[in-house]
This record gives sequence, C-alpha cells and structure tokens, in this order.
Amino acid sequence: MKRSARAFWVAAPGVGEIRDTPLAAPGEGEVLVRALYSGVSRGTETLVFRGGVPENQRSVMRAPFQEGDFPAPVKYGYLSVGVVEEGPAALVGRTVFCLYPHQTRYVVPADAVTVVPDAVPAARAVLAGTVETAVNALWDAAPLVGDRIAVVGGGMVGCSVAALLARFPGVRTQLVDADPSRAKTAEALGVDFALPGDARGECDLVVHASATEQGLARSLELLAAEGTVVELSWYGDRRVSLPLGEAFHSRRLTVRSSQVGTVSPARARRSYADRLALALDLLADPALDALVTGESAFEDLPAVLPRLASGETPALCHRVRYPSDA
Repeated sequence: MKRSARAFWVAAPGVGEIRDTPLAAPGEGEVLVRALYSGVSRGTETLVFRGGVPENQRSVMRAPFQEGDFPAPVKYGYLSVGVVEEGPAALVGRTVFCLYPHQTRYVVPADAVTVVPDAVPAARAVLAGTVETAVNALWDAAPLVGDRIAVVGGGMVGCSVAALLARFPGVRTQLVDADPSRAKTAEALGVDFALPGDARGECDLVVHASATEQGLARSLELLAAEGTVVELSWYGDRRVSLPLGEAFHSRRLTVRSSQVGTVSPARARRSYADRLALALDLLADPALDALVTGESAFEDLPAVLPRLASGETPALCHRVRYPSDA
C-alpha cells in the first residue's frame, strides 16, 4: 500500500501545481480513502484560485480539510468521492463522499465520510455538496403544493434547487438566467427556462442564486404580494443595493437568507449528517448528470483551473477523474 499521495495546491493566485504529500497509516477510527472523482465548484473554487477571498472572510471560507491559508499557498476543495481501502470493516470497499480537497489518497476520521448509496454512481456523487446546499435552501423556503416559483441564477446551486423543485407536486418552476445556453440544462432538469426580461411574475417564492445586484432586484420584481425571496448568493465583502422603496412595503414582500453552514431551525432535529445523506439519496436521479459539464484528469488540474477561472471553459460542476493506480 502506497504511503504517499499527490495533491493539488494553489501555489500563488492564478497558479496551481501538483505536490507529493506524505500519507500516514490510518489510526483507530480513521479510514484511508483512494479518490475516484472530485468536483470543482466553479464559483467558490475559482474565487480561491484567483486569490479573491476577502481578508475578512478567510476564516468563514476555510474548507474542513484545507491546508495552508488564503490567498496562497493553499490546498482547497470539498467535493471528493473515493473508495475506502483501510479502516473499519463496515466501510472497507465502500464508495464514500468526503469534504476533502483534490488529492489522490487521504486519511480522515471515519465519521467524516458518508457512504454513497448503491443507486448513485460515484461519478455523480461529486454533486452531493451542492445538492446538500439545495436541500437546506428548500428547508428554509418550505415551498407548498401549487406554488409559483422562480429560481434566478442558473449556476450550480440554482440548478440544483431547480432540479429538486421539479419533483414537487403541482409546483410551477422556472429557471431564470441571462445565459440562453442554460435553457438546455433547464430542459434536462425538467423545468421551464426564461431570460430575466421574459420571466413569469406573480411568484409566491423566488430563490435567488445569481450573486448579482441585478438578479436580486429582478427577484423582487417577480414576486406576488406577500411573496418571499430566499437569498442563496454569497457576496463576500461586496455591498449590494436593493430597491426597498417603491412597492416593497405596500406589497409586504420578504427577503430572507439561507446558509448551508447552518441547518434550518425548522429542521433542527436533523443533523448535518442527515442532510448530506438525504442529498446523496436524491442523486439517484440521472437528470442531475446535467450539472456536470466537463471532466478532466487529475494531473491536468494546473492547466484546467486557469481556464475555468477565466471563463474560457464554461462550467457548472467540472469533474476530476483520478487514475486507478494513484
């Protein structure tokens, strides 16, 4: 058994490299995982790659198994799927999800991994972290049968929310994005699509995930009287202007936040582990493959990340494939 691994590091803002790293033998209550796939969440990880994490947000932005500090050098990532090679007998040989950076092998506490259901392919399971965010958003939003809903922002999180809403009975869901190419993704997920100017109004609920001031303002415009915007966007240290004059008060509109780091108070009896396990169960739906928009080999990450960060390679979730002899 190899006692070394290779990991992707941001060596300097905009510069990535593969580094060798020593690997300790797993101790009591730990597992050794060999990576099969990992995912690059284009929004957060390209921000980290560019060195764009605001200084006052660096503690908030730390990933569970991050090494190094922002802006660099830093080993960052949180969408890893692998197979347990050593550890408790109940886990050996099982495919698991872990909030770990891009690394060929790693040792973590056994309770840091979640078993991937047999019905979910390992290649799709890299989406678990984002679908978990969508689960929490819908716990906060609490949509009802027959609701008219818009999801504004067709990135990875917005599309995950739209995909889950497509399963709700009697709900009218429309994905709204300025990029017309998102229409194809919406179709694969089973929801309608509209450009911002063509979106249907009189919504009971709008989930906003575009991380733009214009998107948030448009979300308010799409609401019916006494409707609610659930805000999923993270703006870092940016200030956002919001039209709270005009008809905001007379129509009794609501804006509320949702944050994946905290389980919805309405679901306080559910743990983080419950939420992640639910997200993995939901990934049995093959329609969610539409959220994976590219794949490359682990060794190519230093060349791939600059293209993702610049937008040269458009992506929702970019999947990283690991060699079997890693």
